[in-house]
Amino acid sequence: MSTGGQLTITRHPHGCLMIFARPEWEKFRERIASLPMQAHGWKRIFLGNAMDVNMDAAGRVLVSPELRKAAGIHKGAALLGMGRYFELWDADAYAAQEAAQIQGDMPDVFKDFLF
Repeated sequence: MSTGGQLTITRHPHGCLMIFARPEWEKFRERIASLPMQAHGWKRIFLGNAMDVNMDAAGRVLVSPELRKAAGIHKGAALLGMGRYFELWDADAYAAQEAAQIQGDMPDVFKDFLF
């Protein structure tokens, strides 16, 4: 799918940023916008912090200072493909989160999963 380099970046509840190709963002935005009133606070976080960006000729994007601050991205960053979107993490924060996850038990949903 060609996106013409158009992306949308917003906050993720786990402290990182979500980066969507514009068509995927539109689907996500519609799902969030249709949530009931009790989800209004989260709707505000996802939709109110969303910023449209364009990739440059080298495939780079400029992440706003506000979003970098919200995700605690100071120096290095980790970009993770999550299927329909990417997550952008502060590299140190992601390394700590991943280490903690690996130390814990694997969720039951993986019980019958073949690796």
